[in-house]
Amino acid sequence: MATLTELAAMVEGVVEGDGEITITGLNDLERAGPGELAFLADSGRLDKLERCRASALIISRTRVELPQFNEAKVALLRVSNPYLAATRIQNFFLAAPFKALGVHSGAVIGENCRIPAEVSIAAGVILGNGVELGARVQLAAGAVIGDNAILGDDVVIHPNVTLYPQTVIGHRVIIHAGSVIGSDGFGYATDGEGRHHKRSHLGRVRIEDDVEIGANVCIDRGTFGETLIKAGSKIDNLVQIAHNVEIGENSLVVAQVGIAGSTRLGRQVVLGGQTGVAGHLQIGAGVMVAAKSGVHNNQPAGAVIAGAPAIDHKKWRRSIVALARLPEMLRELRDLRRQLTELTAGERSEKQAGKETGNE
Repeated sequence: MATLTELAAMVEGVVEGDGEITITGLNDLERAGPGELAFLADSGRLDKLERCRASALIISRTRVELPQFNEAKVALLRVSNPYLAATRIQNFFLAAPFKALGVHSGAVIGENCRIPAEVSIAAGVILGNGVELGARVQLAAGAVIGDNAILGDDVVIHPNVTLYPQTVIGHRVIIHAGSVIGSDGFGYATDGEGRHHKRSHLGRVRIEDDVEIGANVCIDRGTFGETLIKAGSKIDNLVQIAHNVEIGENSLVVAQVGIAGSTRLGRQVVLGGQTGVAGHLQIGAGVMVAAKSGVHNNQPAGAVIAGAPAIDHKKWRRSIVALARLPEMLRELRDLRRQLTELTAGERSEKQAGKETGNE
């Protein structure tokens, strides 16, 4: 619980109304009840306010006027970014102190592991030899941590995650269920008879601080060096990241993206869902790629692209508009051809008639 004034201090907001009311949690406009805080990120949901029973409301500092709330003496918390403020407040309410449950008797621990007193290791967890765990690490049931893997402080590993040997995980990393970190890359050499010979991958995966990885993500280890996910990046479910890929700081990789080997993404890159990125490319900082795009060449910093192959998104939008008009344009072309054929036939007839008249 916290007063509205205390919450305002957390998010650099301004209170209108009673700042001393006690807030017990955050909910959406339709479900919030007395004692709860709701938020309105934009004016498109104003129609929901009539049924809102929240004790206070997070709204934009400048863009939304709500005289009906002021008249009802419902407290307002004005902020620059309602969505961000709501996220921070919700995280505050959900935060819970770490409880060290220790090592479950059903866990298997290898030799020469370094395990602090403050950890929670569930049943069915397997640690290889030489694993190093930071403070307050949580390993859920079925997690497998390979030999000589290193995990930083406050790491959360959900059920059935597999970390291959030598994987390095930074602080406050979250990896969701079923993900596989450090598996072999997809690399083969083909002989003259068409047989494929596996190319060994001897590198590792390194994940820096504050990264979150969704469920069923696969990140391959480097061929010789490392596959690197830099600090603050967020990776959605069902993403494939190939060997020696580098993802820059605070990037967002949405579901079902595939990134081929040795491609490098700059900081704050956004890849929309189901985007495919070819190998050995350089994607500059701040590049945004629309969903279902195919990126086949290097992209300069700040580019916004779409389509397959991906092009400037403005050109792509014009192309899509033109594509929708193709049936109409085809009919017009057929009409023009018919008219041209009729006109040409008429001219030929006139010329022929003139020749016949001259002969007479």
